[in-house]
Amino acid sequence: MPRARARWATAARAAAALCAVAGVLLAPAARASFLSGDALDTAADWLAIFILIFVPIGAIVLFWLVHILPEKVAEKRHHPQRDAITTLCLLSLVFGGLLWPIAWLWAYTRPIGYKMAYGTEKHEDYFTEMGERAKAGSLVGHDVAHLRDELDAMAQKGTLPPELRKLRAELDALGVPAADGNAAVRAAKDAG
Repeated sequence: MPRARARWATAARAAAALCAVAGVLLAPAARASFLSGDALDTAADWLAIFILIFVPIGAIVLFWLVHILPEKVAEKRHHPQRDAITTLCLLSLVFGGLLWPIAWLWAYTRPIGYKMAYGTEKHEDYFTEMGERAKAGSLVGHDVAHLRDELDAMAQKGTLPPELRKLRAELDALGVPAADGNAAVRAAKDAG
């Protein structure tokens, strides 16, 4: 038995070697590309032109899109210092992105100092947008009252712009009661 196995092993090795030699002799010539000659040169030229033109443009657009993210966040959150964040984003583009982390953090911070100074932590556009929704009737009563109270807090600080004063008067005309004790303050201001 062991002799028969040895013969089979030798025959298997010989067959494998014969197949390997036949594969090497009968194999077609290998090519690095499906193109050859002038077609290969033309394809390489067009690929190089594409890479030299469109890859840098794509990189610049991606860099720009990432750098305006803090501006978009500030706009979405109605950050009162949105314009300053936008300016910092533009400066960050000029300085190679060094100021971008500051703009990103600033867009996500809650403007507590701004609220203490001006009576609100929202941009004026927020009040205009909410006023339009109140006039359209898509805000519930307590939201209108809260909006009016925020405008009153800004008026107490003396920072209510004329267009928001007009909005406050329009909200008063809607006739929704105040959400907290600012009704007395409003009555005193209207009387005075």
